[in-house]
Amino acid sequence: MPDTELAVRTSLRIALVSPYSLSRPGGVQGQVLGLSKALESRGHRATVFAPLDDAADAPEGVDLVTTGHSVSLPANGSVAPVSLSVAAVSRGLRSLRTAAFDVVHVHEPFAPGLPYGLLVGRHLPPVVATFHRSGASVLYTLLGPLTRRLANRLAIRCAVSEAARATASHALGGTYEVLFNGVDVDSYGTVDPWPTDRPALLFLGRHEERKGLEVLLEAFGHLCRSWHEEPAFRAGGQPVLWIAGDGPQTDSLRRRHPESMDIKWLGILPEQEKIRRLAAAEVLCAPSLGGESFGMVVLEAMAARTVVVASDIDGYRDAAGGHAVLAQPGDCNALAQAIDGVLAGRLAPTPRDPDPGARHHARSRRRWLASASEHAREWSMDRLAERYEGLYRSVVVGEKG
Repeated sequence: MPDTELAVRTSLRIALVSPYSLSRPGGVQGQVLGLSKALESRGHRATVFAPLDDAADAPEGVDLVTTGHSVSLPANGSVAPVSLSVAAVSRGLRSLRTAAFDVVHVHEPFAPGLPYGLLVGRHLPPVVATFHRSGASVLYTLLGPLTRRLANRLAIRCAVSEAARATASHALGGTYEVLFNGVDVDSYGTVDPWPTDRPALLFLGRHEERKGLEVLLEAFGHLCRSWHEEPAFRAGGQPVLWIAGDGPQTDSLRRRHPESMDIKWLGILPEQEKIRRLAAAEVLCAPSLGGESFGMVVLEAMAARTVVVASDIDGYRDAAGGHAVLAQPGDCNALAQAIDGVLAGRLAPTPRDPDPGARHHARSRRRWLASASEHAREWSMDRLAERYEGLYRSVVVGEKG
């Protein structure tokens, strides 16, 4: 049988590389783990290479090769949990050479750790790279021409959004396949919502400046004052704000906005609780100030049939596709008005629901959420795995042809 025919008909052995520790929740880590499971369900063999800080954090049902413990480095207005262990990189490269992988898929190929090892290593399988970052990168700026030369080692370059493509293209040149981040939509459709006796607003994300939690808390304060003045304004009662996650701003923000009947600080949530709270929330608030290449949390909320109020930035706007209420980033008054409008039953029209007036609020809300859920399904992890499978096979055929 010719090599090309063999490549098309048989399953592939795929290495998926995350530069970020699986002991910390994050968008890239979630994509790597979700993609590994989706590829396995398509008949392939997937192995994840990633840092891990505690063996208890190892994900169940995933073939995992650990690439060291992580340290926290500032990156893109956030903190990246990456491994700087040279020994771990060497072990990872040895494993990639000896385990007969057909292809290596690395996320954020210019992050420290094993991704850099892939760019300078020899005798490795073909490398497919996915770029997630949006906005300026110190590494791109400092390394300049070197990054462009190293990028030539990549067989295929992908980006999760047009914003991510523009960032990578500006720094590295080259052409990119613009795909998306995938959502495990089925996990949101069958979950039991978290119990609550009040309408809930939910924030999911790191507590750092660019995520806009401070703006949301100020907006919520404005709303609380107006709700206290009009206690009968909402039939469902005054909402509660659920704040999940942690970060460098947690302590200072908690001092200014302490735990109360109206504000609940939840910390980092287990995945199942996160999904249940998303399904229970009246509104998912995504008030980021910028730097979001793709609105993963927006799609997750849509899959959970929760109304999204988000900042009007490229990553969120592109992901929402007209199925979110958008507000000027950094403007607490605009955010408060958007949230208040949703709770009062005012949803902006969509092409499939052109008349969401107050008289038809219940019906309009159902249509809005059904349309948003259908939109999220278009970004499913299964569809993403299918797209990547085609790219993997193209480089394997190129190697064997």
